[in-house]
Order: sequence, then structure tokens, then C-alpha cells
Amino acid sequence: MTGVEGFMYPNEVGLQWSVLIVLYPFITGLVAGAFILASLERVFHVEAVKPTYRLALLTALAFLIVAPLPLQLHLGHPERSPEMYFTPHSTSAMAMFGYVYLWYLMAVLVFEIWLDYRKDIVLLSQSSKGLLKVMYKVMSLGSDNISPRALHIDEKVGWIVTLIGIPSAFLLHGYVGFIFGSIKANPWWSSPLMPVVFIFSAMVSGIAGVMLIYMATTKLRGRTIDMRCVDTIAMYLFYIFIIDFSLEMLDLIHRIYEADESFRSLDFMVHTQLYIPHIVIQIILGTVTPLVLLFVTQVVKLPEQIRKRIYVISGCLALMGIFAMRWNVVIGGQLFSKSFLGYTTYKMTLVTREGSLVAIGLSILPLFILWALIKLLPPWATEPPTHTAAAD
Repeated sequence: MTGVEGFMYPNEVGLQWSVLIVLYPFITGLVAGAFILASLERVFHVEAVKPTYRLALLTALAFLIVAPLPLQLHLGHPERSPEMYFTPHSTSAMAMFGYVYLWYLMAVLVFEIWLDYRKDIVLLSQSSKGLLKVMYKVMSLGSDNISPRALHIDEKVGWIVTLIGIPSAFLLHGYVGFIFGSIKANPWWSSPLMPVVFIFSAMVSGIAGVMLIYMATTKLRGRTIDMRCVDTIAMYLFYIFIIDFSLEMLDLIHRIYEADESFRSLDFMVHTQLYIPHIVIQIILGTVTPLVLLFVTQVVKLPEQIRKRIYVISGCLALMGIFAMRWNVVIGGQLFSKSFLGYTTYKMTLVTREGSLVAIGLSILPLFILWALIKLLPPWATEPPTHTAAAD
């Protein structure tokens, strides 16, 4: 039962955007962040993160495939979604997302993965049998030239595609913040910093996600974790996290200083209904705590075992904090009335089209897709198992 306090306009009692709309920017953020991590090796030549380059690309693809599903379920009539391609509306940010999504999926991410894996695909098509052989033949697109000159061209073209993909990744996720920031009628959302905050928080979640996936898959394969790689990823995560937190605090300070007619209502909401998700989960547990832990690893020389545990804890807390940020933006922005005199509540259901079970399923689905992609296109070089991995 929806609880209402004070004066609420009738159309604001029930929330229009549910947990699926929270999940959507969270998943697209992971896509953008994972691609940015991959670009560190390809464009900026950060050799230390090379072990995660291919894994980051496959992670971005797995989550990008699932990204539209929360919107499709929320629409109610997903069969109508192709209309955005046939009847384009250049003034609609949501409608234009369809073109951004296709551009990023096909022209950037899939093309870069194909260029990077083309040699492997050709070799696998020659060594495989049966259905796998046919599949790899199709994936090669008839291009079986793996001469040094051809591979050099692939490398050059891939560099250009990655360079184009960086602003495309920003556009993919930044438009979500643009939509919220451009809604002038809602003071919780209406901020020019919203797109920038979304972009940097996406980088935090994507880098943290790939770091955790790399550490988990390496342990499952019985290999030794490359600490130079993980230390470098954690360093970049720490610096980007600082920028993200600074931007969020700048936006908060600006709201406090401006203190317009909506400030009292927003301040009341932060101290009541959003106190746990905003103050406790997002800021204290999801931002300050991982920042402190990562700071310790940057200034104190700790043993590998302790650093690994800190990175796992920091990565998990960072993902929790970014999800809480999405929750507080999407759900929190709908809990108060435009009259500034009333508040409503949001109760997440369990077994409905937009319930928690569906949200959990959509959150786990990219991991199964990633597993299938890894089986089809292994992102690591063949190496013998080590005996020290069990002690990690």
C-alpha cells in the first residue's frame, strides 16, 4: 500500500519509473566504464592493464546486450520499440538513444572485438569441427588473411575505432544524465552537472566491475592474479572515484548554497526517506569507505593478500554505492510532490513484471552471456596452471 504524507497531486502518488529504470542506467554505466578501461591499453598504452583488455571488451558487450531489456519490460509493449527507428524524432533524447545504442553496439564495440579477435577466429575455424567450425567461419566474414601486414592494418583500424568509441561511450551513458538533468520541473534532477556525474560514476562502476570479474575468473581458472595489473586498475579507480565524489559534493554544496524554494522539501526527504539509501549506503558505505580503503593501498605498502581483499571489498562497495546513486536519482526524484508539501513511498514488489525478481534476473543475465562469450572467444592467452594460485 502506498503511503502518502502531506499534499500530493493525484498523478504523483504512484511512481512512474520503477526499479527497472534504476537498473537501466546502472547497466549502461558498466558498459561505458568497461570500455574506458579497455581504451587505457589500446589508446593510452597503459601496458599494465593489458590482461584485462579483451575481458573488458567482452564484459562491455555482455552488459550492452542486456541494457535495453529493462526498458523493454517497462514499456509494456516492447514490440512497438522499433518504431523509433522508422519514425525518428531528433528532438527526443530517448528516441535518439536507439541510434546511439546501435552505433555503439555494431559500429564500435562489435567491430573492435572482431578486429581484435580476427586472427583467433581464423585459427579457431581451422582447428574446430562441426557446428563450432561453421560458427567461426561465419564470424570470420570470409576474411582469412592473417599475414603480418593484414594484422597490422587490423591494429591500426582498431586503434581508430577505440578512439571513436571513447566519446561514444560517454554519449551512451551521458545521455541518461542529460535526460534527468534537463527535467526542469524536478529540482532533484535539474542540474547541469547530472550528465557529468553519471559519466564519472559509470567509469567507477565499470572499472570496479571488470576488476572483480578479472580477479574472480583468474581464481576460477587456477591462475595467478597479475598484481601489477590489479594495482594499476585500483589506482585508476581511486583517482576517478575522487573526481566522481568531488562532482557529487560540488552539486550538493551548490544546492545547499542556492537554497531555493524546493530546498526544505529535499532536505526533509534526505533526512527521512532517503537517509539510509543516500547517506548511509551511497555516501558512507558506497563512496567514503572504498575511497579510504583504496587510499590506504596507495600510501601504504601492504602484502598482496591484504591488497587483494581490499580491492574486492572496495569494488563491491563501489558497485553498491553507484547502484544506490542510481536508485536515489530515479526513485528519490519521484518521492516528493511538485507542490513541495507532500511525500509518497515506493514499495518494490517481488513477482511482477517490474519486481525485484526480474531486476535480479536482469542483473545476473549479463554474467551468463559473458560466460558464453568467454567460452566462444577466450580473452586470455593459453598458459600453464600455477601451483601458487591456491594460496592466493
